[in-house]
Amino acid sequence: MPQSAETCTDTSAGLRHDWRQDEVEALFALPFTELIFRAQRVHRRWFDPRQVQCCELLSVKTGGCPEDCGYCSQSRFAKSGVKASKLMAVAGVLAAAKRAKANGASRYCLGAAWRAPKDKDLAPLAAMIAGIKALGMETCATLGMLTRKQAAALADAGLDYYNHNIDTSPEFYDQIITTRQFQERLDTLEHVRAAGIKVCCGGIVGMGESVADRAAMLRVLANLPHHPESVPINQLIAIRGTALEGQEKPHPIDFVRCLAVARILMPRSAVRLSAGRDAMSDEMQALCFLAGANSIFIGSKLLTADNPEQDQDKMLLARLGLEALPAFANPLQENRDSAP
Repeated sequence: MPQSAETCTDTSAGLRHDWRQDEVEALFALPFTELIFRAQRVHRRWFDPRQVQCCELLSVKTGGCPEDCGYCSQSRFAKSGVKASKLMAVAGVLAAAKRAKANGASRYCLGAAWRAPKDKDLAPLAAMIAGIKALGMETCATLGMLTRKQAAALADAGLDYYNHNIDTSPEFYDQIITTRQFQERLDTLEHVRAAGIKVCCGGIVGMGESVADRAAMLRVLANLPHHPESVPINQLIAIRGTALEGQEKPHPIDFVRCLAVARILMPRSAVRLSAGRDAMSDEMQALCFLAGANSIFIGSKLLTADNPEQDQDKMLLARLGLEALPAFANPLQENRDSAP
């Protein structure tokens, strides 16, 4: 018989890496208010619920990616109209990072539409990373698959985080992507972890997957030897010209459930309310924060997709009484009096 949700949400003995599928599905099946209550208790044990990290993402190399990811407008298989470009100049990236910092971002993320970077790309990327850190900002990059040697080179450059999402469950993966294997995602995560770079890894909700797939995706992440330090939960942006352009958005309550379960499974991770916010109401985003989200992307673009304007985010955070977390601040704070 499956354990009860009460048993499987008990993190008082420490972090777990042995979640079963039936346990995670039991969390998804909880009454919504009960799930949010439990997630909020976990969140308050480890984090200040008033703080949100604000990050900004820049596409430093856009379009022309040889992968066939069904959600991506930058795939060469998509008919989205996105044209391939070369890697941006270092000076242009640093100028954009300065603007992001002035607008309240404490982490700056670099995205490149590659299957994997070439070794010759590492020198300009290292210069970008060093320049962003000199501004007093944390650095993150998402560049595709990495070899162990490439991960070590990025670590030597001072990269703080590497983003490489698993996207969905192992079982549903080949319905979305056929040009790489699920295990290759895990291999890159292993190289990143071995290099001493913090891991940013999550997935996408609303691609036609089942609740069991959502549970399996989060279970894979929670059962890694170390939980990702950042877990982005994206709502699919069904971009015209992509294979998934006709997908309907998940119900807001179902999306919030994913954030809440991620918070419970990975208590010390920053749960990032990522892509898709442009289509979310203030009320839906407020529920996401209540479910344990404590990181967002700011700026009007997420690679090639729209994101809420800067003033909208500032007004939303002010309305909710939330504040931006400074760069390099340690957000973790264990309050055992609030333990679930």
